[in-house]
Amino acid sequence: MAVIKNNIIFDKGNNLAADIYFPNDTSSETKILIFWHGGGWFRGDKSSAKAIGVRLANAGFMTFVPNYRLAPKNIFPAAHKDALNFVKWLLDSKFTDKDDQKNIVQIGSSSGGTMALYIAGKYGFPTVTWSSPVDYSEWMKKHEKVKPSYEAKEELGLNNRHDINNSFYKYFALTYAGSSDQKILQKLDAASYDYKNLQQLMMINSADELTPLPTVLDFVQTLADQNHEVELLVIKGKRHAMDYGPDYLDESLDFLYQTIKRQK
Repeated sequence: MAVIKNNIIFDKGNNLAADIYFPNDTSSETKILIFWHGGGWFRGDKSSAKAIGVRLANAGFMTFVPNYRLAPKNIFPAAHKDALNFVKWLLDSKFTDKDDQKNIVQIGSSSGGTMALYIAGKYGFPTVTWSSPVDYSEWMKKHEKVKPSYEAKEELGLNNRHDINNSFYKYFALTYAGSSDQKILQKLDAASYDYKNLQQLMMINSADELTPLPTVLDFVQTLADQNHEVELLVIKGKRHAMDYGPDYLDESLDFLYQTIKRQK
């Protein structure tokens, strides 16, 4: 049975906290997993990952689910900075030993997956993403006529799923970016992150979902051009992130277990 500690403050200035899910047995060899929740950077909370946190703890991982500042009050790069600050706090905290950086892995859902990519490039943590959005600048150029909306069906009268997805994609991207300025959007693009320390990465995406698969394929090509190893799993259907994530937790953990074995 997992032991849960809620609301452990890691950033007093911004009142940010994490929930921690402890396995039944822990030791200096226990692996640490950071789970980044999604929500398009304008919604979402660590509490939404409780069921996942328990499953991860029962699988043997000391699991941390941190919150981060949300838009529109806090625009890019606020959440990205919060992710970095959390990792720095974790590595200096009582929950980790001096050499525990090698024991940390990640799973990120939706926009949480984008932040996991950002952290993976800096720290090299083995990472799995579920439906991580990766492109904003080029996507915006191709969708200039799309009207951004949180509830496009109700607000704009849209019925086509792709049109609704595009409207929502534009809404959350602009809400976090705080602008349609291409220079800002390019900095938000996952391809612009520093991947010099990137190690093992697995990306899972549905064939036809909110996160456009062509943008993911282009991103994988970008990483391949930098000689990085990437495993991409494309699943059937149109589900996004947490809609399928729990069903693919075993595949995610299998990948992370394999990376742990390779590191020994």
